[in-house]
Amino acid sequence: MNTIFDSIRRLDVRRGPRRLVGGIAGGIAQRTGLDVWLVRLLVLASFLLPVLGPGAYLAVWLLTPWQDDRIPLERVLAGRS
Repeated sequence: MNTIFDSIRRLDVRRGPRRLVGGIAGGIAQRTGLDVWLVRLLVLASFLLPVLGPGAYLAVWLLTPWQDDRIPLERVLAGRS
């Protein structure tokens, strides 16, 4: 299971330092070079898609590392073992 989380870390996407809620849009904007407000708008627009938008956001939120490389899902799974 650690190889999955290590692979995610190697993607070099981190939650953005300029975060409002989860930092997902900030991390995507930083990685792609897009304006953070444009990415936030696109993320909000994705919530208009039933189930898909919120579900995708939740999945990305669980798998995107913080600035210090901690991944929320990894911590949850480590707490259960």
